[in-house]
Amino acid sequence: MDEHLYLVTYDIRDDKRWRRVFKTMKGFGEWLQLSVFQCRLSRRRHAEMLQLLDGIILRRTDALLVIDIGPADKVKPRVVSLGDKFDPVAREPIIV
Repeated sequence: MDEHLYLVTYDIRDDKRWRRVFKTMKGFGEWLQLSVFQCRLSRRRHAEMLQLLDGIILRRTDALLVIDIGPADKVKPRVVSLGDKFDPVAREPIIV
């Protein structure tokens, strides 16, 4: 599967919208810090995530960044982590 590793960070001005973005992001990736997630996504899931988030945020006041780190199976993120340990999202089977 052609998946990429993404870093998603956001600054949402309204607490209600912030909670909606947070809950939405929990369905797409792993929570790292207050408004930061790492996600391992196919193109389709990436597009789905962006569409859902675009329906939640207010573009004139909120900010959301999605950083493509590269192909998930090939990229080796170089991260300096002070405090809690950082582990890139691993591919895991999904049981339906």
